[in-house]
Amino acid sequence: MVASEYPRQLPTVTMLSCARKAVLPRVATAGQRRFLSIHEYQSMELLNAYGIATPKSVAAHTPQEAFNVAKGFGTNKLVIKAQVLAGGRGKGKFDTGLQGGVHLIDSAEQAKDYASKMIGSKLITKQTGASGKICNAVMLAEQRIPSHEYYAAILNDRASQGPVLVTSRQGGMNIEEVAASDPSAIITTPINFKAGLSSEEAHEVANKLGFTEGNKAAAAKTFQDLYKIFKEKDATQIEINPLAETQDGHVLCMDAKFGFDDNAAFRQTDIFALRDVSQEAPSEVEADKYGLNFIKLDGNIGCLVNGAGLAMATMDVLKLHGGDPANFLDVGGGATPDTVKKAFEILLTDKGVKAIFINIFGGIMRCDYIAEGVIKATKELQLDVPLIVRLQGTKEAEAKQLIRESGLKIFAFDGLDEAAEKAVQVAV
Repeated sequence: MVASEYPRQLPTVTMLSCARKAVLPRVATAGQRRFLSIHEYQSMELLNAYGIATPKSVAAHTPQEAFNVAKGFGTNKLVIKAQVLAGGRGKGKFDTGLQGGVHLIDSAEQAKDYASKMIGSKLITKQTGASGKICNAVMLAEQRIPSHEYYAAILNDRASQGPVLVTSRQGGMNIEEVAASDPSAIITTPINFKAGLSSEEAHEVANKLGFTEGNKAAAAKTFQDLYKIFKEKDATQIEINPLAETQDGHVLCMDAKFGFDDNAAFRQTDIFALRDVSQEAPSEVEADKYGLNFIKLDGNIGCLVNGAGLAMATMDVLKLHGGDPANFLDVGGGATPDTVKKAFEILLTDKGVKAIFINIFGGIMRCDYIAEGVIKATKELQLDVPLIVRLQGTKEAEAKQLIRESGLKIFAFDGLDEAAEKAVQVAV
């Protein structure tokens, strides 16, 4: 019942690795800035809305509310789980010293005590980084004892160019390790996007997994309903780990993680209203307001690039020369001088940035717009870190002329390697 890790690689399901890499998971295209994730208690509510069975679960946002929820739950055998958007909560540690974000409890007093140590504190796991993530709520759930734990996920598969149901009899553990040690334990079932998963296909999966005879129909319906959510809510992934057969003869989704396509935000307003920006880096939230594709990293060289592919190549070449990028920042093809200035402001919120590397290939994007923004930002923000600029493409000559006439100390280069090498050199 401890929250599982986000898997990053499964045989034949290459999309899963793209959706879950700890670094750069959300930059497949310049327009796709974020795969929205929601909290576990919200996921449980969504599952229940589609008739999918889960343990009874209730969220609490204060210690007193946790006490009240536990008092009126109807059973004293409960689990309290920190609601933080990161895997590995059970093995995490709070900045207050509390070990673990998932605990078994048997009284309302315990619920209040644990909630007081969790809510308002930061949980640090191997997925959050050293700074951790703030816990603003806990989820109280009834203890249900599994007789067997399975794994189930629905996601998009590049190989088959469509959705697939990924299942395993070995659930309740790190699915990556299962896939690596025993690939045959992973069952991948393609799903017809329009028709969905047929009853026959769903029952066949339940049979392969070895559900008991009395629970095969319930398991099959769960698979079908999961795909219904996936399609109707524009999900990018749904992961149930574990999907359990309980000792009292039920099929329950014990833990759930959802991801949603941010390009569908306009038609999934109810889902995107659940977004918790406290779980995101403030700089990423601010960048999103201006259409900037930004992800904070741990290095000391700020990067401003147009195009996700060029941005990743820029980070690679910095690493090649011994540097460390402080961020991924793609300004896209429609940036204006004011947008570029805002990008600089966001970069400079990171006090660890010792140099800024601008690498622009002007196709749709005009290099002179970038140059104007750079000059404007340098003057208005009183920029005091070295600035390395490489501009190639549309309006390149005009851009270089603007930089020369600005009188500012800007290191301009034509070659990518030379520019990256300089950025590494001055980032001290």
